[in-house]
Amino acid sequence: MIAGNLLALLQNNVKRILAYSSIAHLGYLLVAFLAGGALVVEAVTFYLVAYFITTLGAFGVVSMLSSGDAEADRIGDYQGLFWRRPAVAGVFTVTLLSLAGIPVTAGFIGKFYIVSAGASSARWALIIILVVTSVIGLFYYLRIVAAMYATPEPEPATPALSTSTAAEVVLVTLTGLLLWLGSYPGPLLRVIRAVFPS
Repeated sequence: MIAGNLLALLQNNVKRILAYSSIAHLGYLLVAFLAGGALVVEAVTFYLVAYFITTLGAFGVVSMLSSGDAEADRIGDYQGLFWRRPAVAGVFTVTLLSLAGIPVTAGFIGKFYIVSAGASSARWALIIILVVTSVIGLFYYLRIVAAMYATPEPEPATPALSTSTAAEVVLVTLTGLLLWLGSYPGPLLRVIRAVFPS
């Protein structure tokens, strides 16, 4: 948790931020594994589903904005994205907020269950580290979000790419799933409990 978040905090490359933050997310999962107990399967499974959907959406946006000639790697490449491509910026915003564990996203529910699993086994030191490092994570995710909604550069940092309708539908669907699971996680939790009865 500490290593992943600190490494991501030092980056200006969006792909590296996402890659290093994945180390932190593995650390969050380990909290539930170390805690054990009745909640571990439910917490880990929900978190993995939420993280998988979120990561697909985040890297999908990065891929959509990249081309063979220019990769959308730097945070500066996303400056003013909202003013050029508001739908793409909206999708990326939701995925980043989900990675940060902001309420009304699947990432928040996932972290809530991880914390609950840790609390059920009194793993307070790990929970404190999780909360503190999550705040660090929020900072570098919000750096990207702030760049997207900032005043655009005179010349667009990312080229106007023609994207397929299928790719846009997939990204919108993933975003909808993140918001749905974040506000109504019941159906997925019932499936998890049915597949992995305690």
